[in-house]
Amino acid sequence: MTDKRTPITPTLGDRDVQLTEVLSQQQDQYEDCTPCRLMGSAAFTGLGFYTYYSGRKQLLERKHEIMRSGSRFGIAARKAGLVGMSTVLVGVGAWRLVN
Repeated sequence: MTDKRTPITPTLGDRDVQLTEVLSQQQDQYEDCTPCRLMGSAAFTGLGFYTYYSGRKQLLERKHEIMRSGSRFGIAARKAGLVGMSTVLVGVGAWRLVN
């Protein structure tokens, strides 16, 4: 049984390998293909637009109910949250396409 305070260092052949070294080697071998970036970008961008569309629709349907509830999170705060979340998702889609 190993001591929980002693970190386990993986070995490669006869030498110890540090995690940062393994990760840098994997990053050098990693190649992101264009179809993968397009699919990832389309997924996040589509999710952002869907979030905005469905959230806006639900806000409009329940506007009077929300106003009557007396919640401190009114329509404006919910719209801001909806726009913020949608913007972040579309931004992640754009970042995925470029990077």
